[in-house]
Amino acid sequence: MKKRHEMKVLSVETIAKETVEMKLYQPEVSQQTVPGQFLHLLVPGFTLRRPISIAKVDRQEGTVTILFKIVGGGTKALAAYQPGMTVDALGPNGNGFSIDDVSEGGRVLLIGGGIGIPPIYHLAKRLSEKNVELVAVLGFQSKDYVFYEEAFKKIAETYVVTNDGSYGHQGFVTHVFPEVGAFDQYFSCGPLPMLRAVTTELQDSKGKVSLEERMGCGVGACMACVLPTVDNSYKKICSDGPVFSAQEVIL
Repeated sequence: MKKRHEMKVLSVETIAKETVEMKLYQPEVSQQTVPGQFLHLLVPGFTLRRPISIAKVDRQEGTVTILFKIVGGGTKALAAYQPGMTVDALGPNGNGFSIDDVSEGGRVLLIGGGIGIPPIYHLAKRLSEKNVELVAVLGFQSKDYVFYEEAFKKIAETYVVTNDGSYGHQGFVTHVFPEVGAFDQYFSCGPLPMLRAVTTELQDSKGKVSLEERMGCGVGACMACVLPTVDNSYKKICSDGPVFSAQEVIL
């Protein structure tokens, strides 16, 4: 069982349509977290905890920044938290992105869609410390939902894509792949249809994907988030993942 923490809320800000950034103070969690992991938050009045991706970590400050979209009563209640309040959290949970095989001086493609972008940003920050050339492709529904563009531009060649063309390129993240050029490997996080399209388009490339599917228990007990693999077995997104080799799982 993952360790339970009381995390102090330092700030809460709406940074795009229905998109909230929350900065939390908990030094132990900030030291342990790797890109791709998540926190499992308890919201009073709701039975199931909410799995929320980690977008930033500052180990010196002892802070962890999470990002989430308001999609129901639980996340709406979480968005109403005020600085000074505390959040009951389990974590950091799951297996994150391994970057041990990323060589210094290499070129890496990062692909994020919607609320799958926060863990990709956390990963980008870590990779930027390794002197790696980064290319980021970020997909959103429309202009109103765009966030973190300027933050990515500071560390990566960045493409923004919107479904309706209201900002950046029109279409899906895969539509700009021809402009990206060669890369050594890719990392992606986003909704399942996007990940299917990405892995199909980049089937000959080395890659890792992070799934943001809804979870039940979040600790591998309830079997609500199983995923088939190429060797005819199953993996649990919450505990075996959420990060997998693109060649390992069947999306």
